[in-house]
Amino acid sequence: MRHSVFRDGVIAGSLGATAVAILFFIVDIVAGHPLHTPLGLGRGLISVLGPAATNDSDFVVIAAYTLFHYAAFIGVATLAAVIVHWGLEVPGVLAGAFVLFVATEIGFYLMSSILADSPFFGTLSWVQVATGNLVDAVVMGAYLWRTHPTLGHGLNVALRGDDDGEPHAARPR
Repeated sequence: MRHSVFRDGVIAGSLGATAVAILFFIVDIVAGHPLHTPLGLGRGLISVLGPAATNDSDFVVIAAYTLFHYAAFIGVATLAAVIVHWGLEVPGVLAGAFVLFVATEIGFYLMSSILADSPFFGTLSWVQVATGNLVDAVVMGAYLWRTHPTLGHGLNVALRGDDDGEPHAARPR
């Protein structure tokens, strides 16, 4: 079944954004502060985008952050879908994207731990941010993997360096 890049991006991004929102909702409930995370991140977002309006209701702040949250996740997932679709045609792209993904994740976790004491993180710990990032990557990746059954073969071919997917021993010399 052929999927459009935009469709894949919207679905994968929405799934990832929802998974992370549920994760932080559960964390906030357990901590006894429902919706604390989107409220804090929303206030931070609004303060970065312009002068902080102290009279914005919690509902407006949470709604604004939620829109930003979903738009950001859909944007990242659409980029991932572009890479997946391109990689299905040119498997070498998948190897490069895989290496870039792993390097980016490692860098993300290192930067999160370095900035853990920064006021920009607010009340979020680097463990919460890293866990949310991991949940998002797994959910979006699982969706793209399941909807593109040949993706695994293409990645395997690319990582082995084969152009036809046949094992080296099976090739005529």
